[in-house]
Amino acid sequence: MATCPPHPCPLGPADGAPAAGPLRHAHWWQRTWVRYGAPTTLLAISGLVILALVREETGTEGFLVGLGLATLPVPLLIAAFRWLDRVEPGPWRNLLFCFAWGACAAALIAIVANSFATRWIATATADPSSADTLGATVIAPVVEEIAKAAAVLLVFLFRRRDFTGILDGVVTAGVTATGFAFTENILYLGTAFGTDQLTGGTGIASVTAATFFVRIIMSPFAHPLFTVLTGIGFGVSALAADRQHIRRVVFPLSGLLLAMGMHAMWNGSSAFGEYGFFAVYAAFMVPIFGLLTWLVIWTRQRELKTVRAELPAYAVAGWLSPVEPYALGSMRARRIARQYARRHASRAAAREVARYEAYATSLAFLRHRGRRGRAGADFVVRERELLDELWRRREAARPALDYAARITAPPVPVAAPPWPVHGAYGYGCPTTPMTQTTPYPAYPAYNPYRS
Repeated sequence: MATCPPHPCPLGPADGAPAAGPLRHAHWWQRTWVRYGAPTTLLAISGLVILALVREETGTEGFLVGLGLATLPVPLLIAAFRWLDRVEPGPWRNLLFCFAWGACAAALIAIVANSFATRWIATATADPSSADTLGATVIAPVVEEIAKAAAVLLVFLFRRRDFTGILDGVVTAGVTATGFAFTENILYLGTAFGTDQLTGGTGIASVTAATFFVRIIMSPFAHPLFTVLTGIGFGVSALAADRQHIRRVVFPLSGLLLAMGMHAMWNGSSAFGEYGFFAVYAAFMVPIFGLLTWLVIWTRQRELKTVRAELPAYAVAGWLSPVEPYALGSMRARRIARQYARRHASRAAAREVARYEAYATSLAFLRHRGRRGRAGADFVVRERELLDELWRRREAARPALDYAARITAPPVPVAAPPWPVHGAYGYGCPTTPMTQTTPYPAYPAYNPYRS
């Protein structure tokens, strides 16, 4: 329920604010410069090391060619995941961290661990070819999926407010895997280019063209598809109540195991014969990709439905206008509201409308979790924070959302009277029912018998 009055007032102890008293000093690891400085330093060092390793493997020219070709699918994948996250868009810093983790830290862990494990197996078995096969089908899927899942786990633990459901898990995991695939594609494409330099291969018949076709054209979504399974597991865990400890652990582990299994099947497809890769691609990858795409779009529609169901309580309390729950529950209405604000005010006003939409969505999800007993102990404080953010932006957002609601509202049919009416402006003829789709306002005819 909406627990706040229809206008902001100062927080007090009864509202969940801390009572006056001695302030407790934050631990050293909770300080801002530690929370931001440590991950930035770690990722920067990992980036420099992975850059040196890939350049040593491919050469400078091969590295530049691989970098240029590997960059092509990245904007498309990032845009796709960002589109999925439009209902409640997370902060860009989370996506930047995930991409950097995948491209730097996860890639470095994978290269070092895979190389060490493959060499150890080759030395122990004295069979390098079997060691390479075992490394690709068993070692690599386990190491790489764990390395990518670490980013999802970190966001889940330390950015819990931004990780509230399945779509957040999908976006976090997908962006992390996109960064990992970016670095891996640089390595594969750069190595293929170096091979062509030695063998004289050019054009469509070159190794570089074949590698580009398989990794960039046919399967740019491969790594994101694997890791998204882990993200879905964390998303389901985020929907569980705090007391459901088994569920909160089992679902992420199950998603991780599924990601490893699918990754292993993909890497081992070449062992199924000459057309094994295409058979696995057609029989498993494409259907699973379609199924997951349907799942995330269905989840997005459910989130919009949750917004429309939860926000009317705040409209009754006076925090929102009566039409806002409908407008905020429609992606088309949201887009029209931002365009209206940009056209009639400024880009800054459009950004304020976008923030208003995001805060309102977070408020709806918070109330939904609260009604289901999954909200944290800070529910009242968090609800008040979101309501205050909405109240500060209401002057810019309400006119735009009211306009969007009027534009996107479905037509309401108005039946004509069963007797002829003559000489009244705006009244339709008795044989033509009047609706809101007529080019003039469809007013109901006067009924002298209606009391």
